[in-house]
Amino acid sequence: MKLIIQIPCFNEEVHLAETLAGLPRSVPGFDSVETLVIDDGSTDATAGAARGAGATYLLRFPVHLGLARAFEAGLDAALKLGADVIVNTDADNQYRGADVALLVEPILAGVAEMVIGDRAPHRLRHFGAGKRLLQRVGSWVVRQVSGTRVPDAASGFRAFSRRAALRLNVFSEFTYTLETIIQAGKKHIPIAHVPVETNPEQRPSRLFGHVTLYVRRSIATLVRIYALYEPLKVFWRIGAACIAAGGVIGARFLYYYLTRGGAGHVQSLILAAVLLIVGFQTMLIGLVADLIGASRSLQEDTLVRVRELELRLGDGPEVERLEPAVEARTARRAPP
Repeated sequence: MKLIIQIPCFNEEVHLAETLAGLPRSVPGFDSVETLVIDDGSTDATAGAARGAGATYLLRFPVHLGLARAFEAGLDAALKLGADVIVNTDADNQYRGADVALLVEPILAGVAEMVIGDRAPHRLRHFGAGKRLLQRVGSWVVRQVSGTRVPDAASGFRAFSRRAALRLNVFSEFTYTLETIIQAGKKHIPIAHVPVETNPEQRPSRLFGHVTLYVRRSIATLVRIYALYEPLKVFWRIGAACIAAGGVIGARFLYYYLTRGGAGHVQSLILAAVLLIVGFQTMLIGLVADLIGASRSLQEDTLVRVRELELRLGDGPEVERLEPAVEARTARRAPP
């Protein structure tokens, strides 16, 4: 059994060595534990820090593509390298490496294929009141949309079985955290959560740097993914709302028409007709989208088989094999 711990990075030269040093070199249940650093087009010496700190593999992007793309590329690379379980952690040393064993335990026990580390955000001292509220509300919305019980949806400390990693597809270019939970719920991937500890904050979160932007893009991601997997519910509810509004306005016109001859209320009749037509068309769009969704499910199953075939043939991202961690530490201790 092989465990690969992947670390998406962007300009993390300062913190990467400490993060790698805190990760375990052995975990019960695994024959080997390796680390994969994904350098997302960093403009500093992140790649050099990965080499110097003893990372096992390095995957570099020539330009900055964003956290979601780095995460997805990391999964593909880890699968190509033969990982049976993949752990994702942040490069700023937010999560304790000692908790990796807790994170993978439900997968080893066969009770889950995806595990989320629960930081208990409401108890984190470095989280302000506004950030705690956003985390609580956001996690609640994700639970309602995905049908899961994950208490900390924004946590980036998570583990995936090989099968779960093959079945997940990231569409967002912003962050993978919310989207992968919703996909897991809709694809019936067994998901669990375990309590984890966090280290003292090293730097402010880059995703939460602009709260308004974070909220707007997170809402857009939630709506997009939910509509992707539940198009009938989304469009039928919108259509039903339009038809209900048109029905109320039409009833109002009918009342005035029967009691007062309808003079002066022609606008209500026009608005009611427009709403009824729009509502009916929206519901038809929902039906078509649902049929397309069924076709997409078949395509996703085909994609899983294609990815499995590619892995057998050795296709995938080109990963640089670095000096093993033990050898790297020995070399640093060796006299000049």
